[in-house]
Amino acid sequence: MQKFLIKILKIADLYIDRDVADFPATRVICDHLDIPYHIIDSPDEMYRSVTTAVSAVDQGKKTLFLTRNRGKFIRQCPGTEYYTCCNYMILHVGTFCTMDCSYCILQSYFHPPVLQFFVNHDDMEDALDHLFSQKKLTRIGTGEYTDSLIWEEIYPLAPQLIDKFSHQSHAVLELKTKTVNIENILSARHNQKTIVSWSLNAEAVVKSEERKTAGIRARLAAAAKCQAEGYPLAFHFDPLIFYPGCEEAYKNIIELLFSYIAAENIVWISLGSFRFMPDLKSIVEERFRQSRIVYGEFVKGMDGKMRYFKPLRIRFYQTIIAAIRQFAPDVTLYFCMEDDEVWTKSMGFKPADYGGLPQMLDDSASRHCHIF
Repeated sequence: MQKFLIKILKIADLYIDRDVADFPATRVICDHLDIPYHIIDSPDEMYRSVTTAVSAVDQGKKTLFLTRNRGKFIRQCPGTEYYTCCNYMILHVGTFCTMDCSYCILQSYFHPPVLQFFVNHDDMEDALDHLFSQKKLTRIGTGEYTDSLIWEEIYPLAPQLIDKFSHQSHAVLELKTKTVNIENILSARHNQKTIVSWSLNAEAVVKSEERKTAGIRARLAAAAKCQAEGYPLAFHFDPLIFYPGCEEAYKNIIELLFSYIAAENIVWISLGSFRFMPDLKSIVEERFRQSRIVYGEFVKGMDGKMRYFKPLRIRFYQTIIAAIRQFAPDVTLYFCMEDDEVWTKSMGFKPADYGGLPQMLDDSASRHCHIF
């Protein structure tokens, strides 16, 4: 029998902001972890214990800080004016991740990188209530700064959010993951207002570049389980990584995907090629010494990120899109952060032809999730 909860949270050091020490979520997590903890008045006390340089990443993945989100719980996804953005909204529930992907931007995004889980859930609920009161079609997800389901091992956040979204008809929640931690959500009343989505990649990439993640077949088995419970699904082939034989490898994963999942249950599939800020290269070289992904043919894009040459991206996208269309001719496909030239030469159209990318995704969400 497939196991749908795999423990990947291995917390060695637990720090609690004094301001939230008596919050309900704090007590639940402390009881669950059952390890000594430190109540602190300033994050600096914790940061001093996390070493500097590359080793901080490894230590930070085992260091958990329970605190308050002092900023906005709901914020716009950070896109760029140079590439087409989908106008996704972020529900900011925590930061960093216990899985360990070589290409992950979070390694260089947080200084120092530590796991943070925001426990002021009353404020989060208020922010969502305000969002729902606007009665505006919104796509929002928790998977931008962390994985959406890693926290289920210590706190049942996902089922709470699923229930919250189930009672309204204007917003859809996306839970994006590389885990199979779905046990807590299978019996949740979702009313098709939550999309469960998985990042997918070639099996060779998963084995070499995605440490501590679930295997591809395990992810798809979990997706099939969610499909059986009526959840709308989504998938993200991002980052697509070039290597000898990669085209056939990705075609095999696409065929495998549709052996588990019916095309009509997929809200969207995104595509994005490997891209990275230059300062990530040294971290990958130090932490993933067997990885070759940063040594391809790259050029700096308009957003400052290193990208594969555009003609190579287009040719590869054409192959991937054709493979998907064999199984799902009508599924909504989109690029994460590409320009009109790439869209036109790869997809045969540009988003403006259909009212823009946000409109394309809103329309698909409306059809699958019954939002308006």
